[in-house]
Amino acid sequence: MIWRVVNALGVPIDGRRALSDHERIHVEVKALRIIERKSVHEHMQIGLKAGYSLVPIGRAIGLKHSIVAQLIQILSEANALEYSILVAATASDPTTPQFLARYLGCAMGEYFCDNGMHTLIIYDDLSKQAVAYRQMSLLLRRPPSSEAFPDDVFYSHSHLSERAAKLSDLTDVGSLTTLPVIETQVGDVLTYIPTNVILITDGQICSKIELFYHEIRPVINIGLSVVEPDLLLG
Repeated sequence: MIWRVVNALGVPIDGRRALSDHERIHVEVKALRIIERKSVHEHMQIGLKAGYSLVPIGRAIGLKHSIVAQLIQILSEANALEYSILVAATASDPTTPQFLARYLGCAMGEYFCDNGMHTLIIYDDLSKQAVAYRQMSLLLRRPPSSEAFPDDVFYSHSHLSERAAKLSDLTDVGSLTTLPVIETQVGDVLTYIPTNVILITDGQICSKIELFYHEIRPVINIGLSVVEPDLLLG
């Protein structure tokens, strides 16, 4: 699967050869128990050198085909595609693959974690996945809650985050680090989905598009970002 681009069912869509070997895994599993985890004690390099020493699992959910192609080109030029997997559920795909794609990416990340490797999975982005989940729920005539989202959308995101862990010394010492990305409207982080994800995570790094246009890097909104200086990720 490494160096490949697959859809939400794990079928290659990069035009290369078909997969010759298969192993079936569950995409939805219970999160690890406390005894199976280890307290976070290692720094994960973030910023311009994010994930250089890790195995990145990149996801593109609800984006255009052209944006996914640009991402593939960037990873290829940086020689990062050789240790990456892209699970793509683009805007032209039905809502079901857009909902399932994150589970497939997490399951593949857990495979590397369970085998003693370190994995970074980027959910880009959970806001589009939440919209797909809302569409599915409305089609199933499930009663909507706040902003027409189903009641369990918070559980859906929190459970996915709980599957990230640093394994204890009693098991293979691997790790799975998740980086959820949320798109905001006009920089408003107080809407329903951004608020839910902020409550789940240890902090947030908010970007500001105006800084990008003024060629200021990194494009971090200091006023809205909340990150502990000694925050450990791993």
